[in-house]
Amino acid sequence: MSRLPIIVAPMFLISNPAMVIEASRAGAIGSFPLLNARPVSTCADWLQEIKEALPTEPWAVNFICHPVANVRFEEDLQLIEEYEPPIVITSLGNPKRVIDIVHRYGGKVYADVANVKHAEKSAATGVDGLILVCAGAGGHGGQLNPFGFVAAVKKFFNGTIVLSGSISSGADVLAAQMIGADFAYLGTRFIACHEGDAPEAYKNMVIESTTDDVLYTDAFSGVPVNVLIPSLIKEGIDPSTLMPKEAIDLTHLVNVKAWRDIWSAGHGVTAIEKRESVREIITSLQEEYESAKQRLNVVQSL
Repeated sequence: MSRLPIIVAPMFLISNPAMVIEASRAGAIGSFPLLNARPVSTCADWLQEIKEALPTEPWAVNFICHPVANVRFEEDLQLIEEYEPPIVITSLGNPKRVIDIVHRYGGKVYADVANVKHAEKSAATGVDGLILVCAGAGGHGGQLNPFGFVAAVKKFFNGTIVLSGSISSGADVLAAQMIGADFAYLGTRFIACHEGDAPEAYKNMVIESTTDDVLYTDAFSGVPVNVLIPSLIKEGIDPSTLMPKEAIDLTHLVNVKAWRDIWSAGHGVTAIEKRESVREIITSLQEEYESAKQRLNVVQSL
């Protein structure tokens, strides 16, 4: 089986072992945020389940490096050291401590970044890869155009580049490779999958939504995030009344209840038209990817 160059992004409150296992078995790279599994004992169970199910396939976890935002900082580091996930995706803060641990057992560390300055800082720590979070990404999205972001990062970084932001089809994956990325990072495309933990109403909402339903705002955490307008209206929040949050507040990382009913999606939400399994989505992406390569070959032969 050929592997598709995609990472199924770790999605807060959605990703779980079933998604990770199915994605990696189907030819992609599955991942989940460590903080999705609470308490720590449950997280250990998840890691053990995935490790046993995927003895040779690649998979990843997402680790919050900020010791204030992540109240489980030390415990999660210990879990990484014990269960040795092949790839650790870091968010927020300096990844140096996790790099030291992961490199000792031969794993890789990819840091997600939303601007060039952050990319430079993460590259200087010795990460193996950078995940460039561009405009249109679900969750905490960036503002940069992928063409400019990839070109800027390639001037100082020779490691693995993963591109994120409104990537929803196999043709998008090929396009990401053509501008210099090694992998594409897809989250929104998998929100409505059968295996995920998104509520049924959330899955239905992403199927019904278009790009016009996505709002980019920093009103909730001080960090810009793409959220679904219908989910705000559902909670009695008028999008037109939202005001910028002056201070960065990352309590949503630990206060799950506050974010359980405010739902996020990227600009690629239009591509979601029905419920599918993780394997069905990846099969479709693979077929689209191959078709895009064939079209490109035809164009090049003209």
